[in-house]
Amino acid sequence: MESFIIKKGSIHSKMDKIKIAVLASFTIINFDKKLEQACNKYKIISDVYIAPYQRYAQEILNLDSDLYEHDPGIVFLMIDVESFLLDYYSFPYRYDGAARRNIIESKSKEIINLINTIKDNTDATIVINSFKVPQSTSMGILENKQEYGFLESIQDLNEKIKNFTKNESRVFLFDLNTFYSRYGSEIIEDKRLHYLADMKFSDLGLEKISGEYVGYMIPKLSLTKKCLVLDLDNTLWGGVIGEDGIEGIKLGLENEGRLFLDFQKKILNLFERGVILAINSKNNLDDVKDVFERHEYMLLKEKHFASIKINWQDKATNMKEIAQELNIGTDSLIFLDDDKFNRELIRQTMPEVLVVDLPEDTAQFPAVIDSLPWFNTFQITQEDLKKGEMYVQQRKREEFKNTVTNVEEFLKNLNMLLTFIQANKFSIPRISQLTKKTNQFNLTTKRYSEDEIETLSQLPEYLVRAIKLEDRFGDNGLTGVVIIKKGQDEWSIDSLLLSCRILGRRVEFALMEKLITDAKKENVHYILGSYIPTKKNAVVKNFYSECGFVPVEETEDEIKYKLDLSKTNLDNIIKTKEFFAIEEK
Repeated sequence: MESFIIKKGSIHSKMDKIKIAVLASFTIINFDKKLEQACNKYKIISDVYIAPYQRYAQEILNLDSDLYEHDPGIVFLMIDVESFLLDYYSFPYRYDGAARRNIIESKSKEIINLINTIKDNTDATIVINSFKVPQSTSMGILENKQEYGFLESIQDLNEKIKNFTKNESRVFLFDLNTFYSRYGSEIIEDKRLHYLADMKFSDLGLEKISGEYVGYMIPKLSLTKKCLVLDLDNTLWGGVIGEDGIEGIKLGLENEGRLFLDFQKKILNLFERGVILAINSKNNLDDVKDVFERHEYMLLKEKHFASIKINWQDKATNMKEIAQELNIGTDSLIFLDDDKFNRELIRQTMPEVLVVDLPEDTAQFPAVIDSLPWFNTFQITQEDLKKGEMYVQQRKREEFKNTVTNVEEFLKNLNMLLTFIQANKFSIPRISQLTKKTNQFNLTTKRYSEDEIETLSQLPEYLVRAIKLEDRFGDNGLTGVVIIKKGQDEWSIDSLLLSCRILGRRVEFALMEKLITDAKKENVHYILGSYIPTKKNAVVKNFYSECGFVPVEETEDEIKYKLDLSKTNLDNIIKTKEFFAIEEK
């Protein structure tokens, strides 16, 4: 997974920290060191606890165990199928079909009970390996003729666990059978060590699986990237469009053109799951547009790119402009370019940008996309699926903005509809996601899990709302959150945040106007708010003051504000009515 990631020092300026616990039913010598090394490649500091040999169940069930003392942020369960199923694994056909079903049902409940125990007593993300399906059985070629055969029963056990994890936001299934298919048993296992030391994985196998496990730590630490920035010549197609022409570039169903086509398929899949795409290329714009419009096998079209920088200025300048246009941090960008000079330019001038080394062998290009853990997330909402498209719509808004005479005219002509939506089973996953991922327009940067949002939404003293914005160019989806703790005389703003992609349209002031109006209807006298400064939320430093709030207490870590509603004249503070239609659901 980590094969194509760039050199040390080019990803993050700081080290992110995570506590890890590993519970295994077999020997995993030096696995803590393997995990630490894998984490270090991604600038993550890990504190790893390895449970004693074969004591995973005792560690989980004893709430005073070292597992809970360690207080992990993520737990990995590595339980091998042979030791878990015991006698049934060795002699499955001593049992009839009905008995086999009962055994698997009982064992699935056993493992789910262990997972639930961890879940109920920690806030950790839990990852369990699926059980490896054996390569052979005592029935030989008659295996598939059996009623609920041995292999089918192991597959069913995996299916039961998978179905359980689907409905648990903090529990994930690591597909061990896919892992074996990717690397092969010869790499992952060492039969000699298996019998001598009960080691199910070889030293290299432990190294490979530690690299795979990092893919869960990226979203756990909110290190997920937002935008993939792409070069064109010899990256999205073979050859140079300015020299080879549209007929001469390599892109299609034959020979080398096929690998670039497959590469584009991988990238298009990223777009369709919500990754933002951008172009950073030294080229003639007309030549590139010709490829977009006329090349039969150009899967990625202009409509897929939220920012397009096709010019002759240096790529570092382009990269900064891309981040500015998209209103995201440069540390949210990943850069793909075949040219070593341009990769090194970005590394040296913008170390916060993740630069990926494309291999010399172009046949490996498609595998590069599969190797990137930086787009992993723990959830994909409807807004995520549409995110790439939404940013393209934002580019069209900016183009439209250039056709009007002033900002007020632009905002009026957007025909914006702002909808306030109560927290419910449909909106809670997105509300939680926004609290975890929103950094710029976020006054307190409090992070909440789905379970925590659901709990707050059911408390009568809390008001939890999501904000949806639509305009003439499309639906921006759920892009804001407000959480209020309601008292008899005053309301306290727990969280108020907006996605960066809707900033600049005065949505924040419309939100505050609605909040003040609702508070007055309930005869509330004061609204309290806090600004907790971070490295990324300086943009909201003066927001409360702009809305008429007065600072009442200030420390190095927090500024507290108060708004006296009896002295508040909305017409003098917030002017948004002419820009928005407001709905509530």
